Amino acid sequence: MKRKAACARGLLLGGLVALAAPAAVATAQESSSASVAKELTALLDKGKLDAIATKEAAEKDRYIAALYYPGMQLLVMEARYPVPVLLDEKLLKKDHREIYLDLNGASLPESRLFIVDLGANGIQAKREENRPYDIYETKAKRVQFDGDWKTQRMTEEEYMRVFAEVDGAYARMLTALVLQARK
Repeated sequence: MKRKAACARGLLLGGLVALAAPAAVATAQESSSASVAKELTALLDKGKLDAIATKEAAEKDRYIAALYYPGMQLLVMEARYPVPVLLDEKLLKKDHREIYLDLNGASLPESRLFIVDLGANGIQAKREENRPYDIYETKAKRVQFDGDWKTQRMTEEEYMRVFAEVDGAYARMLTALVLQARK
């Protein structure tokens, strides 16, 4: 009888540990954009560039652009532009800063995705103590990746799901910019 009770307690404890494990993994989720951000900032530093832009390969009117403040931040935007031929000309001239400004001012608002990567180190799900936090913004939504999902009226699971989606999109955007910077 004692053996059965001990076995049942072990199964119960094991079940509780298994239930807690996904939450622990979610809170410690690694940034997939971190390594790509590091690569991009190294290329920008090497080329002494403060801006980079490229055309989204899959869509003829969608562009990605970034402003870089060395060691401080990357401001990255992806959006559709109503007159792609104008940005295509600027791409040929490597006028990346102008492309960023055009996307910021005249892109289609419903298509705009904007990321503020403070630290220029990839977005992080939670900020370190006394450090700034990263921000994701679209026309319909703004999320501060400060680890405080409650003040943003989110559950932890929803917050981490949004983080994973944004981090993946950000890594994709940065990868496209890395390819452009290598040219």
